[in-house]
Amino acid sequence: MEVIIRLSAFIGILCLMMLWEVYAPRRKSRYSRLQRWPTNFSISIIGMIIVRFTVGGIAYVSALYAMDNQIGLLNQFLIPDWFSIVITLLLLDLAIYGQHRASHRWQWLWRFHKVHHSDLDFDVTTGIRFHPIEIIISMCYKVIIIYIIGCNPLAVVVFEVVLSGASLFNHSNIFIPLKLERRIRLWIVTPDMHRVHHSSKDKEIDSNFGFSISIWDRLFSSYIDQPQLGHDKMVIGLNSYRHSPDVGIKKLLLMPFKSLK
Repeated sequence: MEVIIRLSAFIGILCLMMLWEVYAPRRKSRYSRLQRWPTNFSISIIGMIIVRFTVGGIAYVSALYAMDNQIGLLNQFLIPDWFSIVITLLLLDLAIYGQHRASHRWQWLWRFHKVHHSDLDFDVTTGIRFHPIEIIISMCYKVIIIYIIGCNPLAVVVFEVVLSGASLFNHSNIFIPLKLERRIRLWIVTPDMHRVHHSSKDKEIDSNFGFSISIWDRLFSSYIDQPQLGHDKMVIGLNSYRHSPDVGIKKLLLMPFKSLK
């Protein structure tokens, strides 16, 4: 049931964002979908298959085990379910923010995370472009955090849906009226906010690490409001991988094992 819920939400949000991009794009794409989408979907499908037969569902199972065996901080107290759900969602989101910053600071994590940043354009498929090993590392990290917090199992399912949905939303090339966008980003990460993080400029790529809740970047001084060149003129991707032959599916899978750039 947990897998069905996550998959249904993922497909629904993916289709919605793809349609939105067609009818109301934020910026003109520099590369065609035919150049990028086969690679992005291929690496996503490979990752899904690997995760499904390795660590698939482990987050929810770990939360159930922690609850049944009174493991973790929240399981040491008699607190209402609604409160444990809210705290779980907040702390898991903070944990993912921390993981994201670490992925840019620690070279061994950056080897895998740069696959995501090597995309030469920015749309909803960028949100599914992750190296399979990075996904496994992230899942193992979440399990550790779940045991430490003593996460509510229902909240873990909700968080997994929110995390995948937020990744699709904030990587989308969709236009949101600017006044409305300013209000939304006070609470959640918008595509305009996250697009800065995919800039080719070092200062901008090391900013706006949040995935769903926007407060963490302001709280930990990693927030940049707008790209220096503006959204229409900013250059997306890594300067070391500026040519499409460098970011084909085979080279993406092998990229972490090549010399650092």
